[in-house]
Amino acid sequence: MSDHLPPPPPPAADLWDSIDDLYDWLDASRPADGREGLLLRIIKLSEEVGEVAEAVIGATGQNPRKGTTHTWDDVRSELCDVAITALMVLRTLTPDAREVFTGHLARVTRRSLGD
Repeated sequence: MSDHLPPPPPPAADLWDSIDDLYDWLDASRPADGREGLLLRIIKLSEEVGEVAEAVIGATGQNPRKGTTHTWDDVRSELCDVAITALMVLRTLTPDAREVFTGHLARVTRRSLGD
């Protein structure tokens, strides 16, 4: 099996249409199925969060051995990767990811901001 996936489809106009397209693309070439595949997708989220931390350290020059290695644009890009990966994991858990996320966001918003 190749180490590289074929290119993903062009982005759809709607966030959730894009997530569904990416899910279908990724699922077509998955190296592991079932519980293992799900766990690997969840672990991918941790990897992406680590890349945010690396970018912040690089943007602030906190590693004296390396100096400034990233920009705040890199941090923003990595944060987007975290969000996309989290939505992909949610979509892996349920085909109703849009509804699950929208309902959860509404509950968090009500809890935080009130009615």
